[in-house]
Amino acid sequence: MQMIIVDDEAHWVDNLSMNKPWHTLGIEHVHKAYSAHEALQIIDTHPIDIVISDILMPEMTGIELIERIRIRDKKIKCIILSGHSDFEFAKQALQHNAVDYLLKPPTDKELLDAVKTAIDQLNTEWETISSFERTQYALRENLPLLRGQLLLEALHGQRMPSDEWIRKLENYRLPFEQGECALLLVRMEEEFGQYLSNRQPLIEYAIINIAEEIIGEFMEVWSVKEEHGYLVFLLQLKENRDDIGKETILEKLSSQLQYKVKQFLKGSLSIVITEWFNFPEQLSDRFRQATTYFRQIVGDEREFVMRVSDLEQNTAQRPLGALYVPPTLVNLLEAGRWDEANQKLKAIFAELDDQWSESWEHCMEAGCLISASFTHLAHRNGHTLVKLLGNEIEPLQSGEAFTSISKLRKWSLGALDKLKEGTSDEIKDIRTQYVKKVQEFTDKNLHLDVSLRALADHVNLHPTHLSKIYKLETGEGISDYVFHLRMGRACYKLKSTNKKVYEISMEIGYTDPAYFIKVFKRQYGVTPQEYRDGNK
Repeated sequence: MQMIIVDDEAHWVDNLSMNKPWHTLGIEHVHKAYSAHEALQIIDTHPIDIVISDILMPEMTGIELIERIRIRDKKIKCIILSGHSDFEFAKQALQHNAVDYLLKPPTDKELLDAVKTAIDQLNTEWETISSFERTQYALRENLPLLRGQLLLEALHGQRMPSDEWIRKLENYRLPFEQGECALLLVRMEEEFGQYLSNRQPLIEYAIINIAEEIIGEFMEVWSVKEEHGYLVFLLQLKENRDDIGKETILEKLSSQLQYKVKQFLKGSLSIVITEWFNFPEQLSDRFRQATTYFRQIVGDEREFVMRVSDLEQNTAQRPLGALYVPPTLVNLLEAGRWDEANQKLKAIFAELDDQWSESWEHCMEAGCLISASFTHLAHRNGHTLVKLLGNEIEPLQSGEAFTSISKLRKWSLGALDKLKEGTSDEIKDIRTQYVKKVQEFTDKNLHLDVSLRALADHVNLHPTHLSKIYKLETGEGISDYVFHLRMGRACYKLKSTNKKVYEISMEIGYTDPAYFIKVFKRQYGVTPQEYRDGNK
């Protein structure tokens, strides 16, 4: 940092600039000015951080100097020296946000403490600014990816409170409101198979652009490619287009989209559209209906535009969705996020009640994973599940817990409470709160900057201090946690989606797919593609 000392008495300036241990505070250079005008010239040509100025000087007072400084740079910190304990001077200094008002001659402690206060204020302000600017830059750079991820999560049933939806739609600059929407699903037909895999995203991008051009005149359009290869468009009428006949407009626009894609891209599309529904509450249900509709259209039928009807859905062989949506139950338990783990269990049982009430196999599927997650947590913390659960272990050992959804619910929630009690002393310390914040931030922003510096900024700690806290609390370094989280997320996506390896690489924070493949193989002994092929 650089500082300037201003006073019309030269001996004061020379003494303060040369005979004080400014270097101990991190001051790299101390400039000298014998008038306010000279000080302003130096400020105009040097990156001054702190000004120490006398208040009574010829031509311009210290207060007037501060006013001129504020015009140039509001962040410069000012300290006033005065030979008079005049209340009015002190009042004016405070009104101009002076760091301190010291009487001459100040003691070394008074002077150094005032400068240290100024330095602390500067550091805090610049850390806040740099963190905000970095966040805004990351948001701008990753906006398309963030928008797509948000829509994908919503399509697959991830719930958010109404105010959280409003905040995210605003932050992601999406002109959507909660209310009436429709979905349009597009399947690219065989003609597009001629394109090499590295050109496929360009074709998809071109189709999305054509769709937005055609539909965007009448509706807001939010698009994403989901894991089965469908291009999904969420649509909402624009405020001034209520008169277009919404019951028939979707079929008309879909036909135009098919025609333009065939004309310019030489390929055909099949399109399924939903009825209008309430967004976001009914979004995942309508998406599931639309994808099911596609699967129910068999044979050689293609290049169609169809509206979803209430067909009987055969869902008996579908897995339990809430069980596998990240963050998984075991991730929440490892992070000590008990409330979220409780909500995760409730979401699992809500899905069981709603969709699988007659399926013992789905009840068993949930029970096996829940009990495995509980056992993993107990062992990770150096305990046995029997010790932590006591008598609550008996329904698990006998299999009674798996005989019905209601019994599994009662056992799971009761066992979760027991686990929380048995490990509560390990999460009460304030350091654990920092660990939880780090893990929550990392879980949600794995595709962004989750370096130690970024995480330290997020929790307002020095990187070295945060690293020590995390190591003491978890037994592993932050980089180890991020690495294992990335590998786990990669495995999940490789098993459960058809995304390209390079897409998964970007989504978990590896900008270089080749490096991701190398790291994955070193961890698991196989490449990502070999891992996917082995899990089919």
